[in-house]
Amino acid sequence: MAEFKFDIKKTIGTISENAKGWKREVNVMTWNNKKAKIDIREWDENHEKMGKGITLNKEELIKLKEVLNQVDIDELEID
Repeated sequence: MAEFKFDIKKTIGTISENAKGWKREVNVMTWNNKKAKIDIREWDENHEKMGKGITLNKEELIKLKEVLNQVDIDELEID
């Protein structure tokens, strides 16, 4: 498996944490020294291991925010 570099530039916030100490975080990150993006994924407590996540560029983040602002969360059938 090819190695890659990542750098967490800024932690925006933690969405959740499980009993094993893993946290789902929103971070500003760079991957392989490319442009910084918003990243949402789970991390172990030392940021050495990560789960699958989603990475968004600025335009995608703007669109996601617009979409979520239109959602009435109480009407969704989610837990």
